[in-house]
Amino acid sequence: MGKIAPAKPVKLIIGFIFKEKKCLAKAKTLLIKHFGRIDSESRIMPFTSTPYYRDEFGQALKRVFISFKKLIPAQQIAAIKILTNKIEKKLSSADKRTVNIDPGYLNSAKLVLASTKDYVHRIYLGKGIYAEITLFFQDKTFRPGQWTYPDYRSVDYIAFFNRIREVYNAQTKK
Repeated sequence: MGKIAPAKPVKLIIGFIFKEKKCLAKAKTLLIKHFGRIDSESRIMPFTSTPYYRDEFGQALKRVFISFKKLIPAQQIAAIKILTNKIEKKLSSADKRTVNIDPGYLNSAKLVLASTKDYVHRIYLGKGIYAEITLFFQDKTFRPGQWTYPDYRSVDYIAFFNRIREVYNAQTKK
């Protein structure tokens, strides 16, 4: 029988899809009020992997990721997804979102994303929220799973998450 032990805290990651930088700035400001200081931010990258958001947001979409200095309990991710949905709605204009906010968490072994959509590879967390392992760490790098979105398979994304993993490992070895 295995010994039950508390889980280590995890690193909160937020991904944004947006068109205008001012919308991103507003979302980041609201998230900082809830989660504190940002400790890492990716460069702004073009978001071209799917046309899914174009009707709502328009063309020339961008993607950026941030992580927060303060670690969180993994079980908070469902409540965080509910909060980010409320922020998306608050920042909407004419019933259309101005920013898409995707929360998740990272630890030494994996990147987990929260979703409101069920699918074969997602686990129900409660209150309409699901979790999926999007990337797993193997052979010194993060790797995509069978169901991983195309953009999360990119070299740029994986390089960012590898860097955040190093920050996380340094934080949890103290």
